[in-house]
Amino acid sequence: MEKVKVTLTKSLIAGKPNQKATAESLGLRKIGDSIEHEAGAVIDGKIKVLSHLVTVEKL
Repeated sequence: MEKVKVTLTKSLIAGKPNQKATAESLGLRKIGDSIEHEAGAVIDGKIKVLSHLVTVEKL
């Protein structure tokens, strides 16, 4: 399986509640937090919700 590294690059302060919950479910709490996940449909959907707040690198 392919892995992706997701990094929170912008603040969640003005984010909608569903964006904050999605970031929390990914394990992203503060700007600069990075998490590696297995690529899949669920993770891709979460990244799409947060696409303007995160950067994604394929590993």
